[in-house]
Amino acid sequence: MFASNPNLTKCPFFPTRYVPISRSFHITCSVSQLQSAAEVVNGRVPERNEIRLGLPSKGRMAADTLDLLKDCQLSVKHVNPRQYVAQIPQLSDLEVWFQRPKDIVRKLLSGDLDLGIAGFDTVSEYGQGNEDLIIVHDALDYGDCRLSLAIPKYGIFENINSLKDLAQMPQWTEEKPLRVATGFTYLGPKFMKENGLNHVSFSTADGALEAAPAMGIADAILDLVSSGITLKENNLKEIEGGVVLRSQAVLVASKRSLIQRKSALDTTHEILERLEAHLRAEGQFTVTANMRGSSAEEVAERVLSQPSLSGLQGPTISPVFCKRDGQISSDYYAIVICVPKKALYKSVQQLRAIGGSGVLVSPLTYIFDEETPRWRELLSALGL
Repeated sequence: MFASNPNLTKCPFFPTRYVPISRSFHITCSVSQLQSAAEVVNGRVPERNEIRLGLPSKGRMAADTLDLLKDCQLSVKHVNPRQYVAQIPQLSDLEVWFQRPKDIVRKLLSGDLDLGIAGFDTVSEYGQGNEDLIIVHDALDYGDCRLSLAIPKYGIFENINSLKDLAQMPQWTEEKPLRVATGFTYLGPKFMKENGLNHVSFSTADGALEAAPAMGIADAILDLVSSGITLKENNLKEIEGGVVLRSQAVLVASKRSLIQRKSALDTTHEILERLEAHLRAEGQFTVTANMRGSSAEEVAERVLSQPSLSGLQGPTISPVFCKRDGQISSDYYAIVICVPKKALYKSVQQLRAIGGSGVLVSPLTYIFDEETPRWRELLSALGL
């Protein structure tokens, strides 16, 4: 009956159903997209071919993340800043999705992302200990802060300097609990319970929490602290034992995705190796010098007698050849060592003291190990 009715047409999403022609859909998507939509409707989420990496979309964390990836030769190509998707040309099967940090964690758990970069505090708060989240790299070297409890310096808190002191205050009862303003509604109650503070109430708040105690809205705050200057300027203080966790940017992944999709694991391996090589080289310098000596062993003995000249695994010493009176000779040896920035000048002084000359210094960009230690740890955690 419906098929013979000239006023009806097939619904593109549900071919067994008919809709009035006046309400027919204007379709601009592909057949594969329609099939994917139908699969979702039928409860089967289609498998993706591309790997999805979630990155912070705004703020200092976003800028620092893009800078780090650029330093690792993984520049993000973001043609239209209004779009939430971008690419990294060096990783052809990877899509970059710009999201709020908390949404990165949520979408890792839902399977909409495979990898993400976010603060450890965000991963802990919104991941809530879910075993499908796995930290691939726990120290990306930016976004340093701590989630800390802070109380007023004045009034009944004037002589309270530790979490133990706070817990033993007689003021807190079931009828009149300690009021804490925070945006961390999972980590906050968990931390208080673990530390014996049972009479606590939490109010959800975002933004400038430092004003809450002065306004009488809360007795204490639980918030992220970097330098602590803002707390001091608002007559607040941190207390001993009041740090919930220390945080910085981390690379996190969906364990399920890494186990089930080899392409996701391979992409993670390359990103991890690039990150490790760059971060290990930061603050390291190559120092090269020439030194006269009778043999490589004799020169090595002199170099290793100085505490700052051992390098990563020891100095590299090789003969410097020159031509004199038609003869090839090697009276000098070249010494190459890797030294940290804080020991740079001391190392140069020690080299010159034992006969080094023509000292050259250049910053290191990458240090690739035979195998990345964190990669071995990741495979072990995945049971691979």
